[in-house]
Amino acid sequence: MKIALGSDHCGYEMKTGLMPVFEKLGCEVTDYGCDSIEPVDFPDIARRVCDAVRSGKHERGIMFCGTGVGAAIAANKIPGIRAAVCHDVYSSHQSVEHDDVNVMCIGAQIVGPWLTEDLIRAFLVSTFSTEEHFRRRVGKLLELEKQSARELMGG
Repeated sequence: MKIALGSDHCGYEMKTGLMPVFEKLGCEVTDYGCDSIEPVDFPDIARRVCDAVRSGKHERGIMFCGTGVGAAIAANKIPGIRAAVCHDVYSSHQSVEHDDVNVMCIGAQIVGPWLTEDLIRAFLVSTFSTEEHFRRRVGKLLELEKQSARELMGG
């Protein structure tokens, strides 16, 4: 699976420390920044990660920041992205299975590397459900996104 990775300075060490996990899982990873613990603005990194996912260049994205919340807010501002903060294994797989999440956000200051490895594995092996009610709900999310875009355009 092709994965777009990103972090702000708070998530940098966790992101780089988990690279062997992605190798072990057979993932092809592209790191969209940041490249050190020097402060950066997470929306800039989220844009790069999400553009790679939206374009189809990568199947999923994973963002690391202090809490995961800022990365998720930024990612969810981008049309076509459904991002979720995941700090437990159930959420990391259910977010894909029920909500077709394509970007997982993890708080590097909230969870440790052992749990994060389990979160990543659960997120990457999960697939969106074929059940009609989940597909209907995600369709409604897409419609909300389109409606909001129309309203912003004045229509």
